[in-house]
Amino acid sequence: MMPAATPPLSATDIAQALIRNPSVTPDHSGAQAMLATYLEGLGFEVTSLPFGEGEALTPNLFARLGTGAPHVCFAGHTDVVPPGDAAWSAGPFDGTIRDGLLFGRGACDMKGGIAAFAAAVGTYLSTRGAPAGSISFLITGDEEGAAQFGTVKVLEWMAEHGHIPDFCVVGEPTNPQTMGEMIKIGRRGSLNTVIEVEGTQGHVAYPDRADNPVHRLLAVLHALTAQPLDEGNAWFQPSMLQVTSIDVGNPATNVIPARARAALNIRFNDLHTGATLSAWLEATALEHAPRARVTTRISGEAFRTAAGPMVDALAASVQSVTGRVPKLDTGGGTSDARFIALYCPVAEFGLVGASMHKTDEHVAVADLDALTAIYVDFLERLSV
Repeated sequence: MMPAATPPLSATDIAQALIRNPSVTPDHSGAQAMLATYLEGLGFEVTSLPFGEGEALTPNLFARLGTGAPHVCFAGHTDVVPPGDAAWSAGPFDGTIRDGLLFGRGACDMKGGIAAFAAAVGTYLSTRGAPAGSISFLITGDEEGAAQFGTVKVLEWMAEHGHIPDFCVVGEPTNPQTMGEMIKIGRRGSLNTVIEVEGTQGHVAYPDRADNPVHRLLAVLHALTAQPLDEGNAWFQPSMLQVTSIDVGNPATNVIPARARAALNIRFNDLHTGATLSAWLEATALEHAPRARVTTRISGEAFRTAAGPMVDALAASVQSVTGRVPKLDTGGGTSDARFIALYCPVAEFGLVGASMHKTDEHVAVADLDALTAIYVDFLERLSV
């Protein structure tokens, strides 16, 4: 574990220490324990919140300093994806610095973001003293996985114990190529659906004695994909349905199979809800295949944080440090912000994400310093 430090450590020091704990989802390494020790050294009250059982046991922590308003929370995840089979130029969990770049799994997604906020809080407290408001951390070890026992459960605990913040910043790597490009103020929703069509098996020479489920499944998929779901709106791109798999598992050339299966994903904007799309998928499937079974899992609803003083302050801090006016955006995949949005306003801003999940994931040390400065400026603007 890293001992508490006074004066505060740099984001690079903290990021290296986090990377050297190989916390592949679900995080069972010492990454959160290390972070907890550092935050306790800054005066935070840290609560360990493991949820789930067995292999699903997920480490989480909540840390808070102060009791007043405004209450600003930083949310992130210490878990990372596996390093993969391709060779790295430096060990994926070594935290190597070379040519001004910090290499390691999680460098940008998102141990670097956690490190920058932790360093920013240390700097802020060293110059301002105890906060007039409150600063907290919501850290999970299961964002890259099923996300069943991470942020969702911690938020429930926070609500029960009176810890819901006034605003939350998620430190995901939001910038495509350069620091200061983009703040995420919303995300599309996502659902996954499996359509299984039952037929009647038979000989291909006697189709009148069978009911071909493949034909029915193709009719279902054609109906689902024939027309765009919508044209998008001022904040969101059009919703998109993508068929991801069609499976029959029929090795014979002269047999009509008994069943066929397809999987699809819909990334949808705020013109829809998961419930309305689920109902449409099931009705369409049953219209063309009365014996179809439709199973849908909604992993998140579309959301957007409206403009306001908190988002304005974050954008102003980004511009002050980088000289760029960040675009307010809702694109990309999902993040744990989809859960946080159910409780409080949330925005995402972090590092450059160009190398996330790739071999030789890395972040510029200068970007870690810039992100730290942005977070410090943001806390100062809010007079936390």
